Amino acid sequence: MKGRVFDIQRFSIYDGPGIRTTVFLKGCDLRCLWCHNPESISPKPQLSWTLEKCIACGECFPVCPEAALARRGDGKAVVDWLRCTGCGDCVKVCDAKALEMIGRDMTVEEVMSVVLRDRDYYVASGGGITLSGGEPLYQPDFCEALLGAAKAERLHCSVETSGLAEWRSFERLLPVVDLFLYDFKETNPQLHTAFIGKPNSEIVANLRALHRAGASILLRCPMIPEYNARKEHLDGIAALARELPHLKGVEILPYHRLGRAKLKRLGMVSRMPESVKPPDEETVQSWLVHLRKQGVRLVNQATAAEARL
Repeated sequence: MKGRVFDIQRFSIYDGPGIRTTVFLKGCDLRCLWCHNPESISPKPQLSWTLEKCIACGECFPVCPEAALARRGDGKAVVDWLRCTGCGDCVKVCDAKALEMIGRDMTVEEVMSVVLRDRDYYVASGGGITLSGGEPLYQPDFCEALLGAAKAERLHCSVETSGLAEWRSFERLLPVVDLFLYDFKETNPQLHTAFIGKPNSEIVANLRALHRAGASILLRCPMIPEYNARKEHLDGIAALARELPHLKGVEILPYHRLGRAKLKRLGMVSRMPESVKPPDEETVQSWLVHLRKQGVRLVNQATAAEARL
């Protein structure tokens, strides 16, 4: 059993309780305007190019079969993304790691060998393993196998999900998931399609089904100024929380701009205007006050300094 992984982040403290190892899987059917992990969208391995790391050694130019690498005046390479096929030949000769492939196939055993290095920290902090992405359920068989292996090691297991997957995929994971970190991005169905690329009907239906099944769920709500950071959306979150009384709580995740740098390294262009900025602390606190007044159980005291998705 193999899955396509693009990162394994040890000592994570934002993706579930305690100290955790977060395994990021490739593949996602959504197209969020504010995506902070654009390298996760495509299920295929992708070339990443970091100009600042280039040492102008020139080793990459002769090995590119598509002549997709050009030399700048200072000798450093630049990628012609229209010609690049992502074959990865240039990566093999780039000792400076300016050129890297994002995404590699790993077995369950290979991933677990990394995860288990920090077992003592999980035990001490109540942590464990979290699967994120992309959308982890884009690779449901690998998710089930990896979480099954983690459960066999008595680890706490969390899954961060957009909610867009077949219900039977969620159903399969119920026995091996201790906590679903459920991203809820937009209440209005039409705006959800405009901002996210898909309607929210299946996402909401899966959320309700998980709640009925007795799953432990933390509702995580990214808030993006000029987009979903509206009173109507906050009211929609509150209404949904009242409908689902057994939620562990609601977490507000203020917008940040870290995804922009990743887009540049992948040869992609942001669809978010430069005018969209992370919210200040006063704005974030106003969201939290609004939700508290409606009886929403918040699990964070988010500030702009902690702003993250």
